[in-house]
Amino acid sequence: MKIEANLFSYLTPFFLIVAVVYGFMSGWSEPVGTTSLFLTAGLVAMVGWYLSHTAKHIDPRPEDDPEGDISQGAGDQGFYSPWSWWPVALAGSVAVCFLGLAAGWWIFYIGAAIGVITLVGWVMEYSRGNHAH
Repeated sequence: MKIEANLFSYLTPFFLIVAVVYGFMSGWSEPVGTTSLFLTAGLVAMVGWYLSHTAKHIDPRPEDDPEGDISQGAGDQGFYSPWSWWPVALAGSVAVCFLGLAAGWWIFYIGAAIGVITLVGWVMEYSRGNHAH
């Protein structure tokens, strides 16, 4: 994770410099672009901090070893439901949310409600019925 943390940490000053240069070039009269660049720098800094903080608390991954072999990363990478329909329903609810941003906020709220239901269904999929743990 140190590589990713360094990548994001090195991008933070870049976005700060770009925000200041953009501000000077626009005469500080265009607040949306300047603000969004400063917020981008903050977001990149938060992600970089999180990755560096997490890298300190976990064991090094095979990707972090410069002398590592491909075979060190072999094995299970996680569990994914092969026959789950919940991701499709969640994608549909996100599509309804984006439609709501374009057409009306009331549609967004309907999509958000459906999204919460489908996200809970996806997370709790194996916690009930025949597949309960």
